Amino acid sequence: MVVSKKLAKESQLPSVLEDNAAEMESELLAESEQLGGIGSRPPSRPRKPFSRGSVDSQTVTRLNSDARSPAGQETTDQGSEEGADGPSFADPREDAEAMQTASDQDYDTDLELEDEKVPYDPTGETCYRSACKVFGVVPVTYFTRNMHSSELHMMHHGLGPQGTKALAVPLVTNTSILKLNLRDNRMEGPGGAAMAEMLKENCYITEIDLSENRLGVDGAEAISFMLLENSTLVSINLSGNDFCDHAARHLAYALTHNQKVESLDLSYNIMGDVAGELLGAAIAENTALRDLNLSWNCIRGNGAVALAKGLGVNIFLRKVDLSYNGLGKEGAKALGETLVVNNVLEELNLGINRIPPDGADSFAVGLKQNKTLRILSMARNPMQTAGCFGLLKAIQENPESAVEFLDFSDIPVNQEFTDLYDEVKEIYPNLQVQHGGFIGKNKKPKVKDASEAKEGAELTEKKDNQ
Repeated sequence: MVVSKKLAKESQLPSVLEDNAAEMESELLAESEQLGGIGSRPPSRPRKPFSRGSVDSQTVTRLNSDARSPAGQETTDQGSEEGADGPSFADPREDAEAMQTASDQDYDTDLELEDEKVPYDPTGETCYRSACKVFGVVPVTYFTRNMHSSELHMMHHGLGPQGTKALAVPLVTNTSILKLNLRDNRMEGPGGAAMAEMLKENCYITEIDLSENRLGVDGAEAISFMLLENSTLVSINLSGNDFCDHAARHLAYALTHNQKVESLDLSYNIMGDVAGELLGAAIAENTALRDLNLSWNCIRGNGAVALAKGLGVNIFLRKVDLSYNGLGKEGAKALGETLVVNNVLEELNLGINRIPPDGADSFAVGLKQNKTLRILSMARNPMQTAGCFGLLKAIQENPESAVEFLDFSDIPVNQEFTDLYDEVKEIYPNLQVQHGGFIGKNKKPKVKDASEAKEGAELTEKKDNQ
């Protein structure tokens, strides 16, 4: 019996516990409604009307308030353990800041993992070294040290086609170099093409020297296309690049359309009569050139005549060098006719052009009427003393002549020329003449008349008698 009673009591125990738990929960809910919806706040705490978290005259509604979860009970228990000061609520702004910081950290980490930024190199040295690796050449230390100077001189460095290509890469964006000298670097056609492509983009270089680089026809073609687009290049030296008549076709086309280059050097090439005709037509239409050098070529005959006609039409050229071309008599005559109509040209070099005495006389016809030519060189021409005399006589007969210097180097002159020079000096005291020396004695004493000799003898007798 005792055991059975004990088991009966134990069987009734869970129901009793459930009833007590229900009563406690109803009391907590009632208390929560009396305190404005926050059951963990003790009724004995005085309320501050303007305190943070005040709930006067308002009810804070919680989600799932009907079903109390174990989490809610834990919060209530924790609040009851805090004592009279009540529960401490976390500031939502602090939580937001912590979440933002964590998010920023994650964002920075993603950037570093996905895309690593390469530092910018304003010097261009990194770009040049990378280009050298691509083209398989050794970087030139002189270039890296001086790539930000206004003038860069890199003659005789043996760059070759590949080294020139590597050099052209950083020069595309270089803004410091204004004058670039790459003479004698064996860049050939491919290297010349690389330089031409660079000059299409670079708008700071105004003077460039590409002489003695064996550019050939391919290089001439690339340079010509560049001159059609470049608008900043003022001076270009293309001397000694094996340019022939075919290369002259490309250059002539560029000169016809480019109105920016003022100084062009095409000396020491192999351009002949066809080139003279092409360049003569181009010079007639060009309005920018001031200085043209065509020395050490093979322009003669019809090419020389066509070139002279082009010079006659051009009204902008100030200095022309046609030495070492073999113009001959026909070329000298054509240039004499040019001087009649051209009143702009100031310096003309016709040295070593196989000009004979009659060719010098034909040229002197134009010299009698020209008013602007200041310097004339006819050195080492087989025109002898007669040719020198004819040119000097033309200056004497031109009252508006501007000639200041005559170069007759390696051409000997006689006494007749010397006497004429003395007379011209009285008219133009600033005139200077350089020649190849005198034939015979420098000066011959003047022969006195018979009357003057008689008077001198009488004076001598008087002196003796006294």
